[in-house]
Amino acid sequence: MVVSGTRERAAAATPSTGAPGRKAVYRSTVGAKGVMAVSGLLLLLFLVAHMAGNLKIFFGAESFDHYAHWLRDIGAPVLPHTWYLWIQRFVLTAAVVGHAWAATVLALRAKRARPVRYAHRPKVQGSYAARTMRWGGVIILLFIVWHLLDLTVGTVNPVGNPATPYANVVADFAPSRWPVTLFYALAIVAIGFHVRHGLFSALRTLGQRTAKGERRARLAALGFAILLCAGFLVVPFAVLVGLVG
Repeated sequence: MVVSGTRERAAAATPSTGAPGRKAVYRSTVGAKGVMAVSGLLLLLFLVAHMAGNLKIFFGAESFDHYAHWLRDIGAPVLPHTWYLWIQRFVLTAAVVGHAWAATVLALRAKRARPVRYAHRPKVQGSYAARTMRWGGVIILLFIVWHLLDLTVGTVNPVGNPATPYANVVADFAPSRWPVTLFYALAIVAIGFHVRHGLFSALRTLGQRTAKGERRARLAALGFAILLCAGFLVVPFAVLVGLVG
């Protein structure tokens, strides 16, 4: 009777002792997904705004330079000169770090949650974008570093004059610097795959889980990613072929 009572008390105590752990994991997973969603949205909004600003180069040097200088004065006179850009850089850096952290945490947690692999278990074939998120992220990170040194700091730009953004862009993608244009294009394509995969996953999370809904989500994510890539790539290739210069 004593042994039986002890076993019953132990069995009754097991769910309660395990519940906090499960709740903690759940809260942590929800938190990581929240960080992933918020940071991804911030980065996506920045990409769209940045692409739209880049397209002003087709209105000529004066228009493009005016836009670039206007960015430094956003918030004036409340904010001092260039403060908006520094605030934006801080927020974007935090978003990139948070996005990478959340992606790593969720990927490791999903890996640990998988059942024991069987010797003859067939591999799950994910989408091309999902399989290339890892190396795509590395390319994007290297591109961000180069892009800052090139068109923000100006240390690797042939002109590197902050007073002449239009001339910096034209010199950057000149025909003789085709490797830079190629690297830029590769990075933009990697960003496109990343955006397509992220948007599709977000739409599925919002409830697009039927076959028809998934097809629509896949097409919407693909179309948006193509437009975003085209908007970024049209500038360097226009410079490369002489349409802008």
